[in-house]
Amino acid sequence: MQHFVNTPTPVTIEVMIVLGIESSCDETAVGIVKDGEELLANAVFSSMDLHKAYGGVVPEIAARSHIESIIPVLTEALKTAFPYMPEDEAWEQIDAIAVTHGAGLGGSLLVGVMTAKTLAVTKGKPLYAINHVEAHVYANFLTKTSLENYKLPDKQPEFPLLSLIVSGGHSQLVIFRNHFDYTLLGQTRDDAIGEAFDKVAKIIGLPYPGGPSVSKAAMKGDPNKYKLPKARLDNKYEYSFSGPKTAVLRLAQEEIGEDFTFPSFKLAERLSETQVCDIAASFQKIAVETVVDKTVLAFEEFEPKSVVIAGGVAANQELRKQLSDRIPIDVEYTDIKLCTDNGAMIATLGCFKVMNEQEVADPYSLQPQPNLSM
Repeated sequence: MQHFVNTPTPVTIEVMIVLGIESSCDETAVGIVKDGEELLANAVFSSMDLHKAYGGVVPEIAARSHIESIIPVLTEALKTAFPYMPEDEAWEQIDAIAVTHGAGLGGSLLVGVMTAKTLAVTKGKPLYAINHVEAHVYANFLTKTSLENYKLPDKQPEFPLLSLIVSGGHSQLVIFRNHFDYTLLGQTRDDAIGEAFDKVAKIIGLPYPGGPSVSKAAMKGDPNKYKLPKARLDNKYEYSFSGPKTAVLRLAQEEIGEDFTFPSFKLAERLSETQVCDIAASFQKIAVETVVDKTVLAFEEFEPKSVVIAGGVAANQELRKQLSDRIPIDVEYTDIKLCTDNGAMIATLGCFKVMNEQEVADPYSLQPQPNLSM
């Protein structure tokens, strides 16, 4: 059996096909990508419906779901990429395996990492450890696919590249000078923007996940109805959502004629639909302004050739509108299906790791890193 424990650098080949495994939260996903630009498969199973009753992701439920779904999702991806081949022959087309090893939920990461390690050993493939947050940016490098219902960018981003990464677990602003040469400019000091949307949704009685629910309600509301605070921090590229989130709680209490002692879980039943929509619109406006302000500052300082918005919140239409109004170049977005967690972004970053001769992971010792940062 061929091992890659002592392989100093990956082998350079003309065509590179990488299989990527993603299991950092509630999506079990496998993607297959060719040469860092062509999407061959993107299979995703989400356990989100199992978490809705709890108003957020329950780690134990998510991990159990990954165990049940990882093999079926893996099989689906291989069949999509190589529809006329037996599975053994399909595996012969795969040059490397990439897997999210952080950041994320420990139990969820463990399922993906153990699966990838086992496959790397049994199939004789080099293994690459992938930073989940960094991979979100690389979803934007996919420009080709024969799969139906995907709208991809016409060209890959150019360096220097400014990226705003916004999702349920991450809110970061990063400048990339080249592949694997980047600086984290700033990030949230408390909740990620997606978490803030979830918590505001819960306060005003909207269903989980909060991002889509708040955005939908905001379409019927007045974004200028209420003036919510915007955090002012010493680091010009950092941001905070705790102030606006608490302001929403106090505003909702005030709107129904109660003081700060009134329980938050009882607010929704006393708010009118108009109040809910106006609060949603006002919060969305200030939350989006917070990250857009920082992005504009970074654009003016670093003068990047490309601006990329990555992560689940990249699908937010208010975010897209504000950025297009304030950034003087075209802001790039990938297909909405590739904004949320997926295996294709992991495979894409894996391709670039191979092509740039990045370090190969040891399949016998790789461990999840739930708190991994960029």
